[in-house]
Amino acid sequence: MKKGQKTIFLIVTFILIFLLPLLGSLAKWKGLPPGYGDFPAQKVEADPGFSLLYFSLACIVALLITLVLAFPRLFGFKVSPQISRPQAGKTAFPVWFWWSLPVLGVSWFLMWARLDLFEPAENYTFVPLWWSFILILDGIVYKRTGGNSIISRKPHLMQLLAVVSCFSWFAFEYLNFFVIENWYYPNEDIFSNFGNVFWFSLSYTTVLPAIVEWYLLLGTFKGLKERYSNGPKLNVSKALLIIYFVIGLFLAFGMGYYPYLLFWVLWVALVPMLSAAMALCGYWTPFTPVKNGDWSRIILIALATLCNGFFWEFWNFGSEWFHDSIPTNPNYWKYSVPYLDKIHIFSEMPILGYYGYLFFGVNCWIVWLIAAYVFKFDADFELNGKNR
Repeated sequence: MKKGQKTIFLIVTFILIFLLPLLGSLAKWKGLPPGYGDFPAQKVEADPGFSLLYFSLACIVALLITLVLAFPRLFGFKVSPQISRPQAGKTAFPVWFWWSLPVLGVSWFLMWARLDLFEPAENYTFVPLWWSFILILDGIVYKRTGGNSIISRKPHLMQLLAVVSCFSWFAFEYLNFFVIENWYYPNEDIFSNFGNVFWFSLSYTTVLPAIVEWYLLLGTFKGLKERYSNGPKLNVSKALLIIYFVIGLFLAFGMGYYPYLLFWVLWVALVPMLSAAMALCGYWTPFTPVKNGDWSRIILIALATLCNGFFWEFWNFGSEWFHDSIPTNPNYWKYSVPYLDKIHIFSEMPILGYYGYLFFGVNCWIVWLIAAYVFKFDADFELNGKNR
């Protein structure tokens, strides 16, 4: 397949991700689904109630994932003794780490405290909160690696991550319409329509940078990569890739036609479709190292997103939970998840929903790579230059 054909194939595949759920939804509803086009998304109808069968099946999947992560030896991973790494020396935290600490503290305080004196500023705390957090993570990576981080070595990459992040999360917001709003934003009246689009665009720039910083931070911990780098080898044939791709097509259509039964496909369909398309074109994907038994990249990006998901849910929950007054956080979201909405620890997210973050991280990396292959830029964010 020639380079031009590869690019066309990737673009067509990406278009199908948007088109197939729409076609499934049109067949289901004989028109557009309820709530389609509302931005930010709003709750438009009640979900099906709790299902013990669905919940039990989801628990089995969650248990299996937990066992793989906690006890990799049981699944064929050869976990060697931790390899000692040379210490980076006494590197100080960079200046952006120290500048970001007060920004994070003030933003967090204003978001949760609801002081009358600063009420106009409370609407605008999400973006400074998250960008300061991203810079703090980068500063920790910088210190742990002896001066090696995205901001210090690849600042242009952070800009690209922000741009791709913005557009990719809009894609997820679009797909959310076809599962009848698994998440929605009840405080939509704080800004005008234009204000919502502008502010949420800024907010969406934080998603990929935060996940990548967590990925790099986890990679600095001795032995964590080695824990998952020598596992079962999985070399997938071209025929299986085609089957994998076709399964993704059916799942994408099914998400629109069975919005409640297949709501979870929103986090999964992109993986078989886009990763199979990239592999068929001969491009590197996070699954490529698996053929040699190295599962570390897939697992670390999943764990990175789960770590970041804790802070997403933590700051979101606290911004509204302690107050009965007029809402001030336009980014505040709630969940409307069918069948599984049981057992909440401290957040709006049901506990099983946290497992969705593991798949979301892989989705994010794949979308990032698709953007890089189509628009011809270097997607390597590994600090050691060994992304391939």
